[in-house]
Amino acid sequence: MVQSLLALVPTLAVIAFFLIGPSNWSRHRSWARTITCTFVGLVALRYMAWRFTATILPYPRDGANFYWVWFVFIVEALAFLEVVLFLILMSRYVDRSAEADRLGRAFFKRQQSALPAVDVFIPSYNEPLDVLERTIVGALALDYPKDKLKVYVLDDGRRDWLKAFCEGRGAIHVTRSDNAHAKAGNMNNGLKVSSGDFIAIFDADFVPYRNFLRRTLPFFSGETIGIVQTPQHFFNVDPVQSNLGLENIWPDEQRLFFDEIAPSRDGWDVSFCCGSCSIARRKAVNAIGGFPTESITEDLLTTLSMLNKGYKTRYLNERLSMGLAAENLTGYFVQRERWCQGGIQTLYLHNGPLRGPGLSLFQRIMFLPLSWLVQYLVRFVVLLVPVIYLWFGALPLYFTGVEDYVSHQVPLLAAYFLLMLWITPTRYLPVVSSAVGTFAAFRMLPTVISSLVRPFGKPFKVTPKGSGNEENVFDAYTFTWIAGFIIVTAVGLVINIVPETARIEGAFSVIAALWAGINIVVLVIASLICFEKPRRLFQAFKLDEPVSVDGSQGRLVSLSLEKAVIAVPTETRFKSTQVRLDIDGFAPIGAELRQVTQRRGDISRSGDERRYHLHLHFGLEGAERDKMIVKLYTGRYSQDIPDIDKVAVSVNLLLRAFGRTRTA
Repeated sequence: MVQSLLALVPTLAVIAFFLIGPSNWSRHRSWARTITCTFVGLVALRYMAWRFTATILPYPRDGANFYWVWFVFIVEALAFLEVVLFLILMSRYVDRSAEADRLGRAFFKRQQSALPAVDVFIPSYNEPLDVLERTIVGALALDYPKDKLKVYVLDDGRRDWLKAFCEGRGAIHVTRSDNAHAKAGNMNNGLKVSSGDFIAIFDADFVPYRNFLRRTLPFFSGETIGIVQTPQHFFNVDPVQSNLGLENIWPDEQRLFFDEIAPSRDGWDVSFCCGSCSIARRKAVNAIGGFPTESITEDLLTTLSMLNKGYKTRYLNERLSMGLAAENLTGYFVQRERWCQGGIQTLYLHNGPLRGPGLSLFQRIMFLPLSWLVQYLVRFVVLLVPVIYLWFGALPLYFTGVEDYVSHQVPLLAAYFLLMLWITPTRYLPVVSSAVGTFAAFRMLPTVISSLVRPFGKPFKVTPKGSGNEENVFDAYTFTWIAGFIIVTAVGLVINIVPETARIEGAFSVIAALWAGINIVVLVIASLICFEKPRRLFQAFKLDEPVSVDGSQGRLVSLSLEKAVIAVPTETRFKSTQVRLDIDGFAPIGAELRQVTQRRGDISRSGDERRYHLHLHFGLEGAERDKMIVKLYTGRYSQDIPDIDKVAVSVNLLLRAFGRTRTA
């Protein structure tokens, strides 16, 4: 009993540290991060020292199980290395908004004629008009002198309708005779026909906010700045949010990187270009011979090549654009497999982290694609360990006792989870985050292995987006893997509960059973992501603005390019379903009233009285549609989920899992 209580002391010490320290410190202070990350690093080092000296070295050389023990330890050592680099990285944080204010005041004091010329590149291949029009119109609406701004639509699809659209709006349509080197080759062709001092790059599905250039250009006052990167935000939900049914209470998957990791990388001067929503100095691009074509992730390689020449990448963590997240699982994996393969390709290149000239040792280490190489292997082994033990009795370590295990591993898990909840309180939840990573592991681990063995040769794949991309499919491949692990884990538990069929005995069986139970919970949540839900064909923004419908006053609570939802008092009546909608700044819009719903007025935040919600559909064309695009997509509205509602997430997942089980 005394030993059991003593085993809990390290965990209690970890909890006490976070209660006394980090919970009372600002997570954006580098000194607070340094102390906290150092503490967690020491807890991790204590665990690894125990693992090696107490659970590895004493293990007898008894055939295959000996190699299994060492394999698990090596995987843990790789995970430890990744965690250490992560802790070092996250021990700093920089917010450059104040710097943007200061530099901006000086930068824009100059005469308009002295401002630098800016070219906006919109590389495109097969995107439909409903995607491209937003980006083109938004780029043309940038708040910058028009004689200093040119918008180039780099069309690798060579589409006549896109040429006509560009000519009608004032954008420059550019094509080439072939599609060599995909996006990088397309942008290099754009360099040949343009001459601006700076090049802003937006993928075909990202719309710049009007103040994008005013916030980013001032950073180039420093001659060593080659690129300024901004975060990528989205106006639609990604397939993980959608398939888990967490659209309004769980943030998109990329928020952890863009909101937390990227600012920390910038604090260490190892920020990197993410392609879209960035702006580059032409002089720096020319210095590296144009956008690199050796890797399918030209953005990362651009940063590395510029570092070779002494140019840095800065990160401004402000919402300055908005785009489309991958709309289904097909696009989700196309995108992530490309990122993974491109990151691993850099290991083999002359301008990569291993061989690139001019990089410091720290920069080389921080640009290693360690996360891609390690995280999915670790997640797979975490699932495999209890299965191997329950079915074959093969221990993953020389077991010294439950007390030792609790005394060393539980404090580490507590320290890591508490660190993540402190550093990123609105972007992380242990079980859900683990489930998302586990879901991806079954497809991404083969990509990691194939990219290591054969890094080059696979063609560049564009992430499918927009109309024509409505297909929602059941991910049978991933679900089969998940279901298989659930079955073998659950059956392994059952056969060891029954004395006649039990294969294991001893104290580790309790830990294995708990481990297996947690794995099953994580796998069940991961399985829910495999069932695709129909996506919305339009993106609506929540508003609260005055509006008039056939002269009756109401509140505009939701608006898209094709539909408006208006809250009006219940006594409002209309003579026809064809009504006139008056929105401030627009000519009267003819709309069709297709549906009336009744909900509490708290949605419009204009009172508690009962109101009708009118669902009006309309079609805008030409200048009025462009004006609506500018209104909706260039900075006035967002789709942010500021905080995680942990209770709501748990309830939603429970109901969704129960409902899916009943219909399975």
